[in-house]
This record gives sequence, C-alpha cells and structure tokens, in this order.
Amino acid sequence: MNPLLMTPGPVPVPPEVLNVLALPIEHHRTAAFQQCFERVLGKLPALFGTSQRAFMHVSTGSGGMESLLVNVLNPGDRVAAVVSGKFGERWAEMAEAYGAHVDRFEVPWGDAVDVNAFELWLKNLANKPHIVMSQACETSTAVLHPIESMAKVIRQNHADTLFLVDAITALGALPLPMDAWDLDGVVGGSQKAFMLPTGLSFVAWSARAWKKIPHAKTPRFYFDIRDELTANLRGETNFSSGVPLVKALDVVLSQIDSFGGISALYKRIDCVARATRNSLDAMGFCLLARSPSPSLTAVCAPSGIDGAKWRGLLESKYELVLMGGQDRLKGKIVRLGHMGYIRDEDLMRALAALPNSVNELNAGTISTEKITAALAGAEACLKSVPMPWLAG
Repeated sequence: MNPLLMTPGPVPVPPEVLNVLALPIEHHRTAAFQQCFERVLGKLPALFGTSQRAFMHVSTGSGGMESLLVNVLNPGDRVAAVVSGKFGERWAEMAEAYGAHVDRFEVPWGDAVDVNAFELWLKNLANKPHIVMSQACETSTAVLHPIESMAKVIRQNHADTLFLVDAITALGALPLPMDAWDLDGVVGGSQKAFMLPTGLSFVAWSARAWKKIPHAKTPRFYFDIRDELTANLRGETNFSSGVPLVKALDVVLSQIDSFGGISALYKRIDCVARATRNSLDAMGFCLLARSPSPSLTAVCAPSGIDGAKWRGLLESKYELVLMGGQDRLKGKIVRLGHMGYIRDEDLMRALAALPNSVNELNAGTISTEKITAALAGAEACLKSVPMPWLAG
C-alpha cells in the first residue's frame, strides 16, 4: 500500500502533471517556453474572475502574500487585519515588519467573521485603514469567511480602502469572483486547488489598487510587480521561471478547460467535502469549523485521544498523511484536504482509516455499524459527482 497524501497542501497531483514534471529541463528564455508562459498568463485572469492582469511568482504562497501587500503599502499605513488563525497572524506580522500600523480584528479560532461585528469594529477604529486584509479560507482552522459581505461593508464605510484577500486555499477551489465582489487583491498558490507542487504563487490587483502601485513607498525588489509587468509584456518573467511548474500548470489549465471549466472543479471539491463531513458527523466526530470551507476539514481529536499520537498512527500504520493543528490547536485536530487528484477510493480509504485508528487507540469508540453506514453514504455522495479526469 502506497502512502496516501490527503493534506490541505501540498495535494496529490494528476498523472499528467507528474509526466510533465519528469520531462527534460527547458530554458526559460526559449521561444517554446515563451509560448507556454503567455498561454498560461492569458488564462489566469479568468480563474481570478478579473479583467485585470494576473501574475506568477516563483515563491511559496507566503511570498505571494508579501507581494500582494508590499506593492500597495506605504510605511506608516494603517492596516486592519482579520486574525482567525495562524495565517491571519502571519499576514499581520508581515505588515508590521514593513512598517504598517496594524489593528487586529480577532476572531476565535474555528469561527468565521461575524459581518455585523466586523462592520462595527471598522466604524469604531480611531484611524481609517488604508488596507484591510483577510483570509478567504483560514487553512489552520478550515474556516470559510464571508468575503463578499465583508467587501460590501468595507466599500460602504471606506470607499478607497483596499481589501486584500489571501485565497491560497480558496482560489480554484470555490467561487471567489474578484471583480464581481470588488476585491482589490487576491493571492493563490500552486500546491492547493491548482494541483501542482509548491513553488508558484499567483497574484492580481484591482484597477483601484493599480492606481496606488506605482506610488507605493515600501521597499520592494524581487516582488516589485512593476518590473514583473514590464517583463511579462515582453513574454518573459523578470527573474528565472519555474519552467517545469509553469509547463505543468499549462496542462492543468488545459484539463480544466476540457472537462467543462473551473465550475466542474468547484463541484468535485465540494462533493469531496460533503462526503467527508457527512460521514465523519455520522460516525460521531466533531468538526472544528462552524463555517467550513470546501477546501479542507479540521477534525477534532476524540476525547481522551492525543491528536499528535493519532496522526502518527495514521501515518505509520495506515499510511495516511494528514496535517495536525498549529499553535494552540497542536495535538487537538487533524486536517484533511479536499483538493487535488483525489479518487473515490482514496477518500474512502482515508475515511475508513480515521475511525479504525481511533478504535485502535481507544477500543469501542465508534461502532462498526456507524462506520459501515457512514462509508456507504460517502460512497454514494462521491458517485454523484465523478472526478472530472475520470468522468469520461
């Protein structure tokens, strides 16, 4: 039995991607790669739901978060940051590192933003924020925030404030139309819904944000999007390209086109999420997020079971690789991803391993009858929305 990767990122990748990644290395200044690069850049804006240009960086998602911020930031700017988990904390700390004055809207880990409370907090800030930042999906807790409603609140109260969204675990996994929702900046990552290894981040800004980009005073070099734009207009990247990753992305985007567009991918990810949550609920597991994202599920360790030990058993005996909790959630949850090349049999194997491993740690916790019924329900749910690669 091969190890089964079911984390929220990196995710299992399609065989076609593995084949492309195994090809001989190609230089990033060749005519052939230039055609591939321009083809990918031409398709990216549609995934953001924007008429503006979208860009790629050779970086992790955190690099994309930095790019999204520093290209519109001035030292001393007021930044309002939603902090509902580890990645909200990271972005707030990043803004402070670049000289911003950060006000934090603290949300209990596992909860989503209460829009009314958020609006009241914005109105009561002593200083109007130049930028508001939030995760769409807080990956450390599996929570989905009401980004569309938050954007409306920001625009009603501060017409020229920029709203930046970390969508690393959301872009490509669920609808997040940048222009329709009036978002000013969105960042995604290759190792999530885009089904690639880690190494590319994707960023886009609104027309409102582009008015500020040329004049932003925060020091920037590698992530200076002005230079990247100049290079892109020549059909090149400003620095060396991640050629294998870009070629693999070209394959993924072509696959998405061939099976009916991004909406088909949304439906499959949502199906995997529903099959997972419904079956875990039927088995008696507790889920952390009160407003869960389709991208992943955070499962609370049952009473009396150490989450780190549980995850270790899943990895060593069941060869199921999940992620644990971070910071205050360490040892309390495991996180199961719903993105990537997940076949029905892969999810069924993971869903069976969770209760069986719990019973091994604490005999009799979950009855055989509950497990059987829950798995049957999950299997029926998965068959209703086949994985696009296998649908034909």
